[in-house]
Amino acid sequence: MISKRKQIPGSKLLLLIITFFSTADLFAESESMLPPYYYNLIAFLLILLIVISFIAILYFEGREEIQIDFRKLFAKFWTVINRSTPVENEDEILLDHDYDGIRELDSRIPPWFTWLFYITIIFAVYYMLSYHVFGTGKLMYEEYNDEMQAAALQRETLIKSGTFINENTVTKLTDPKALEMGKELFSTNCVACHGTDGGGIVGPNLTDKYWLHGGGIKNVFTTIKYGVPNKGMISWQTQLNPNQIQQVASYVLSLQGTTPVAPKAPQGDVWIPPDSTTTK
Repeated sequence: MISKRKQIPGSKLLLLIITFFSTADLFAESESMLPPYYYNLIAFLLILLIVISFIAILYFEGREEIQIDFRKLFAKFWTVINRSTPVENEDEILLDHDYDGIRELDSRIPPWFTWLFYITIIFAVYYMLSYHVFGTGKLMYEEYNDEMQAAALQRETLIKSGTFINENTVTKLTDPKALEMGKELFSTNCVACHGTDGGGIVGPNLTDKYWLHGGGIKNVFTTIKYGVPNKGMISWQTQLNPNQIQQVASYVLSLQGTTPVAPKAPQGDVWIPPDSTTTK
């Protein structure tokens, strides 16, 4: 609670208002502070503040020093916004209507409600001009399209970085550098079971058309990622990231049709892609 009276010179009050507007302007122009669709609301609030400040300057103009008791000021403000007819004077606004002894008062609407109504009118005009006349604001479907485009770009970035790669989104790599990386990973982790040339040792032959768990990039990626525990193949998802698993799977598929030194007998079934558009 404030018990002392504070003195605010009129010139300093004007300087404070100017400083506030300068700061608010910089805040609104900063692209990193708020999303663009908040700027219209900021602009509307600034317009209201300009009007209030203009009225304050007119009221304080010519006064060298203004003394403000904030408790009395708040009490007066509360009285003004809730102004109504005192109970002792209700006879002056009593109507002639009588409903079984119930009388009606011609009470006025509270000023705060009236001001709120005027503000909604001002905002409606501003909204119409901003969104439907000058086009400075974006309608909901425009914001939706922008967000969908941003999400698509983000998804594409995640896919390229390998973060978004899984058994549903993986594609076969054909870049020589990616296949070379896949070959190095295969040589480090897979040769003990499949041989250096993919001909198969404990694990199946990877060079023929027969597959135990399905061919194609998605099936091979899934097999490497989750493994085949009942056949002794571990899951590699804890040791290799999605991008590395994609590289290994793509390299395994590049072994198709090659001739290993000592190929293992075919195991499984011939893999036939579901349709002609499936990446093999």
